[in-house]
Amino acid sequence: MDSGNRMKQVCVTDVPNCFISDHEGFTGTIKNYTKDFVVTEIDIHQQLVNTLVVGPQGIDQPSPDAFPAKSKINKKCKQDSTIFPPDIDPSSLVDLDLRTLLGLSVYEELERFLITTQNDSDTKKDELNPQTQSPSPDMSLGSFPEKHQRMAVHRALRHHFPSLMTVTHQFEIKVRDNPDYRELSGLVTEEESEEFFRFIDAKVSGSTYTFRPDEVKDRRTAVHHFLSRRFGKLVETKSFNDPGGTVISVRLRPRKRTKDDSVEEEVYTAFTLRKENLETLEAISYMAATLGASASDFSYAGIKDKRAVTYQAMVVKNVPVRRLTEKVAELERRGLRVTQVRPASAPLHLGRLAGNHFDLVVRHLRLHADGDRQGGGQRGVADAVERAVENIKARGFVNYYGPQRFGISQSVQSDRVGLALLKEDMVGAVRLFFTPENGDEPHNQAKRHFIQTENAKESLVLMPASKARERLMLRALHRYGPGADGCTRAWLSLPHGMRVFYPHAYCSRVWNDAVAHRLATLGHAPIQGDLVWQQQDPQGDMGESNPPQIHVVSAEEERDGVYTLAQVVLPMPGNTVTYPQNAMGAWYQERLAGDGLGDARFRITGLKLNLPGCYRPLVVTPRNITHRLQERREEEKEEEERGGEGRGGEEMARRRESEKAPLTLVLNFDLVSSSYATVCLREMMKCDV
Repeated sequence: MDSGNRMKQVCVTDVPNCFISDHEGFTGTIKNYTKDFVVTEIDIHQQLVNTLVVGPQGIDQPSPDAFPAKSKINKKCKQDSTIFPPDIDPSSLVDLDLRTLLGLSVYEELERFLITTQNDSDTKKDELNPQTQSPSPDMSLGSFPEKHQRMAVHRALRHHFPSLMTVTHQFEIKVRDNPDYRELSGLVTEEESEEFFRFIDAKVSGSTYTFRPDEVKDRRTAVHHFLSRRFGKLVETKSFNDPGGTVISVRLRPRKRTKDDSVEEEVYTAFTLRKENLETLEAISYMAATLGASASDFSYAGIKDKRAVTYQAMVVKNVPVRRLTEKVAELERRGLRVTQVRPASAPLHLGRLAGNHFDLVVRHLRLHADGDRQGGGQRGVADAVERAVENIKARGFVNYYGPQRFGISQSVQSDRVGLALLKEDMVGAVRLFFTPENGDEPHNQAKRHFIQTENAKESLVLMPASKARERLMLRALHRYGPGADGCTRAWLSLPHGMRVFYPHAYCSRVWNDAVAHRLATLGHAPIQGDLVWQQQDPQGDMGESNPPQIHVVSAEEERDGVYTLAQVVLPMPGNTVTYPQNAMGAWYQERLAGDGLGDARFRITGLKLNLPGCYRPLVVTPRNITHRLQERREEEKEEEERGGEGRGGEEMARRRESEKAPLTLVLNFDLVSSSYATVCLREMMKCDV
């Protein structure tokens, strides 16, 4: 491509006009209908969130038809037979068949291992000298990299097979014979041993377990000694006469009270939300009102497009599964479909997803003006689409943040609000937030009234109920006033995820401008001082669970071409990132200083916000990309034929060819978290979409 010309184009819109490939592209329209743009989250276990099956205990299991046969995601799931959602409460797993947790082959091997250990234990009981007995064998259940996975396996196995114990070495879980169980089962029945160990594992403070009557005093004494030696800190025991004989009662000691005991344990419920033509935060506002909850009780991994059909994972705090299930029909009437309702152990966090799957329809395909003059019709369009898709597969696209990040068509975009917050100009940030758009819609009237009068109470009356953020802030401004303290409290009234959105938008704008400058001035090859990510998959998660291995390219590595552009990353501004050690490092300093952030710590203490920063690859490549072209519907063709009666032979055929409706492109692909399908389409089509 002529990078010297193309790459020097100046960014005058939300997304800089820089491309990687040199194909011609094509024009078309997206989001003609909301169902033309379907976004489905891919969770951290590489599962589409709308294809999980919730079992009777609220455990997600992958649907067999969840993914296409050739999908890399499907291949990963088949290789890893143990699938765990990230937010399942392990205590809900105790009644789940271990086949689900371990996979059928591992479970069957575990059953064989159990029989073997039982036989070995019986043999050892008959040996005269226990000192000569060999150590118990063990069996590996596999590797479980996530802590919640290991917790689930440990607890479920103890519940189902109390005669076994689990041990962990790094991520691997091994199982072996439980000597405590064997000792107790030599004093009481096997059934009592199983019941007792399940009782101990449940750890219900103050609960009791009573053994069956036993008139042999020496045996009762041995049981007391065993319980005292092995569980003395947990339980207290006593013998008493029962109508059937003398029994031993075991009581779990009450927990020592702590300063947190007065706080009621929080309940979390996870679910999948389907919404259409609705912002994520608007959807949360509706759900909060329906459930009698606060908007801040909802957590999510990412904000989804408004003009689209989207599926995303969510967790709500202090709303039990039953209550949410009872409200499903009411939420459906509001256009919100809630499925896969299940218990969870913790809220979700922004960025806790592997990516998103997109099912897109691009209509009215045409060649660009130059291509149209050269002719080509449908065949020319099809060729242009094929070249574009192949280039995207081979070279990817510049990983810009899309215009949704900043607020499409807003007179004051989110990054300007974020900059004001980073400067801790709370009053200025509030006024920017409430700057109205052109138009007389109710929310614009309410904003305009506040800017003109600073009367938050009257503006709140005018503000539509669907505008959750605006209403939260107006309530706080009415209570605390429009001064600096009141504006700070207004921002604090928003949930953390809403507050941090605006500073993140500013950092995203800086990143977009940085990558455009980097490509335009330093070219498409890694150079000395660039930052590269050294892990195998440069498009993987760079979050807390998988910290990036950032490396500064040396002069020798530049000369030898050790790295590719796909491995180059640029930092999002923050207080923990390393900046490039070349001209880009100076660019960042100048840019931040020019915005009044030369000494910024990227902490907004008054709003309890901390921006550590992160690293983002310059280029990403869609995965599992498929496409097909389709002509207009058959009924439209029939209508054309009816309208064309009387035309003759060759002339009619020529006119039909020239009058054919444009082709439609159906496109499916996966993108890593925080990458934008609209930006990918822009690289394909070589025009704004």
